[in-house]
This record gives sequence, structure tokens and C-alpha cells, in this order.
Amino acid sequence: MPECLAFRVPTRHPADVSGLDALIASGAVAPEEIVAVFGKTEGNGCVNDFTRPLAVMALEASLSARLGLSPAEVGARVALVMSGGTEGGLSPHLLILARRETPGAEGRAEGKAEESKALAVGTAFTDDFLPEEIGRMAQVRATASAVERAMAAAGIADIADVHFVQVKCPLLTSARIQEAAGRGHEVATHDTYASMGLSRGASALGIGLALAEIAESALDDAVIGTRTDLYSGRASASAGIELMRNEVIVLGNAPGWRGPLRIAHRVMRDGIDLSAIQGALSDLGFPVAGQLAPDQAERVVALLAKAEPSGDGLIRGRRHIMNDDSDINATRHARALVGGVAAAAIGRTDLFVSGGAEHQGPDGGGPVAVIGRIQA
Repeated sequence: MPECLAFRVPTRHPADVSGLDALIASGAVAPEEIVAVFGKTEGNGCVNDFTRPLAVMALEASLSARLGLSPAEVGARVALVMSGGTEGGLSPHLLILARRETPGAEGRAEGKAEESKALAVGTAFTDDFLPEEIGRMAQVRATASAVERAMAAAGIADIADVHFVQVKCPLLTSARIQEAAGRGHEVATHDTYASMGLSRGASALGIGLALAEIAESALDDAVIGTRTDLYSGRASASAGIELMRNEVIVLGNAPGWRGPLRIAHRVMRDGIDLSAIQGALSDLGFPVAGQLAPDQAERVVALLAKAEPSGDGLIRGRRHIMNDDSDINATRHARALVGGVAAAAIGRTDLFVSGGAEHQGPDGGGPVAVIGRIQA
């Protein structure tokens, strides 16, 4: 019977894997059990954020030495999702997810095993995309297929049991744009920063398609990045320069899994929607009268959220300047805003808040999920 293990460790810099090394050395997790790593790095989260590939290289090197595999082979089996940007008070850290096979519970009453659900994780990867496929329907469809495979890997048959789907997706660079042009193909955009949003948006629409949140008949290339009314309430996508495929991690509560961890989600309608965070906490049995007490905060293994400035420049009717600031990118403002709201609710700052929520929740809002340890 599988159990999903989750460990949160701080990092001192993007290449710091000492927390992972300590977990393995202590016997808390075996390297072959690790299926995914989420990371928040202190880069800018934009096209030239090389803290993300630096962190990936360090993780691949650490795991390859222990698994007897090449770094490329590690990357082919472990989903490494690095999200750049720890603006405001957000704390750089890693969230390490593992799957452990344990003996099945004996002597349980008939039917009880089917009723019990625990945190489940499944991963899948698309093939590498051609530059001209990024931000277009080819990426949407490939992502939907990968989500379905990841659900199967997690043993999740009911889409209602899926609470969060994280995708790491590629972006366009000048070199990739020129490579496509050399073959006679036009890419979705020549703006490398805009390509991040299109890639995230296509990935999110693929998640929505797989989870029956969006009808395929509503989708074509033209809606990607434009139809803000089309979104998934469980999608999180982060674009990076370090890959050309989509890496998909499905998190849910599934029968047949054991352990004390559960996940719940809500959708924030804007960046200050504290009630959505409290709703997810309440679903897991946490008290929500104010900030969590320190002992309750430690039961929260992870908070995962998306952040995006609203397109109309307003939050509940009042003007914000996130989209008008030429010095600081809008997604960086949004991460700091949502990170502050989430930290006030949880009472901790090592939270996975990712910027750029195209088709990931309503305009100006986004999904939020909490993984918590259930008290017996």
C-alpha cells in the first residue's frame, strides 16, 4: 500500500541541497522513493532567472550520486519544479515528495479500505515541444494527456479527488525562436517574456481539459492568454528556461493510499482572499479563527498558491499599480502580495507561491492548496 511522504527543508542558496542530503542520510527517505521536488528560489522568476536551472543541476547531481544514474536519467524520472521569486517575506525552500510502498493494513473491517483516502501523488512528462508548439493547442493537448497519465500513476480515478496539478513548462528564447524560423515555422510570440504566460496558459488549459473544467470545443490557439473566463481551479503552472517539455505533478486524496497527510484546495478570487485560504485549512480540520498557532502551523506541510495581478488594475474596486510599474515586474508584486496574505494565515513564510496565473483561477485570483497532517 503506498504512502505519500512530504518534507519541507530550507535552502541557503539555489544550489543548496544540504536539507535533501540530511533527509537521506537520516533514513527519513530513500533516494529511490523521491518522485518530485518543488522549489522556491530567490531569482526574479523571469526569462533570465538562472537560479532555477542551477537548483535543478544541484538536485540532479545529488540524486544521481545516490541512485547510480546520470543527471539526465534523474531528470527523466523525478519531476523537478523550480519556481523563481521569493519577494516580500517568502522563504526559499524545497518540498520533497516521495512514494513509499508499505505493507497493507491487516484486519481492517470490510469496506473500510475503500472509504479511507490519503494524500496521493503521481507524475508524468510530455515529450519535448518544438518552439512553435509552445503556447498553442499542441501544448494544451499534450498536457491533458500527461495529467491523465499522472492521475493513473497516483491511482486517482475520480477527477473530484484531484486538488492540485503542478506543471513546469518551457518558454521561448531568442535562440529557440530563430531555430523555429530556420525550419520555416512561426512561433506564438517573439516576446520571450510573453511566451512564459502563453506556456503557462496552455498548460493550465490542458489541466482544465483533463479535469473536465473546460470543454474542448471552447479551446483553440486564439483563446490562450486572452479568454480569462476559461480557467482551471486546480492548475498551477511555472515556466522556466531549463526544459522543453512539461513536467506534471498531480496531488489528490485517493483510496488505497495510507498515511496522515491530506490535501484540500479552494480558489482565491483575488490576491487578498484570506477566506479561501482559511476554507482550505478548515477542510483539513484546522482552526481558522485568526493566524494558526505555532503547533498548528507545523501541521501544515505545504501551502501551494498562484498569484496574478488583475487585468483591470483593481482589487475590489481600488486601484493597484502592479501592471504599471516599469521597475518591478507585475508577477513579482503579486507573489509578494499573496505571500504576505498566506503567511499571515499560516504563521510561516516557507510557502510555495508562484507568479503568473494565466487560466489558473479567475483574473486576479488563483488556486490555493494546503497539504496538512491530520490529527488522529
